[in-house]
Amino acid sequence: MTSFFDKLTGRLTAPKLTRGRIALVIAVALVADLLQIVLLPLEWMFIQQIVDVIAMGLAIWLLGFHVLLLPTFAVEFIPVVDMLPTWTACVVAVIALRKREQRQSPLLPPANELPAPTPPPRQLSSPPSTIPPAHD
Repeated sequence: MTSFFDKLTGRLTAPKLTRGRIALVIAVALVADLLQIVLLPLEWMFIQQIVDVIAMGLAIWLLGFHVLLLPTFAVEFIPVVDMLPTWTACVVAVIALRKREQRQSPLLPPANELPAPTPPPRQLSSPPSTIPPAHD
């Protein structure tokens, strides 16, 4: 039985980026930023904040948790700044960082699937023969 923290850690790890995930998370960010502008007249109803919570949740689900998502979420509550395309910029930055991480540290296969180490080839270190050639 796994503990709560093991389950939580498993959900926050970064999944492998695929084209589908990237396209979907960019679409979510663009829609969230567009809704921020379209729903400006309804700001008093906290609909924009609901959009931000949904955008944050979907971004974490698609990209895994990244620390850059937190300030973006906080900035969205500042009245004038929330009109900037912050979700789109943040998602693009997280994608770039995740791609660089995946390029630099390729995942190793599990230990039981690693090939067995092979010893280095032996080199014969006998000295060259010094026997003179026979004369007939």
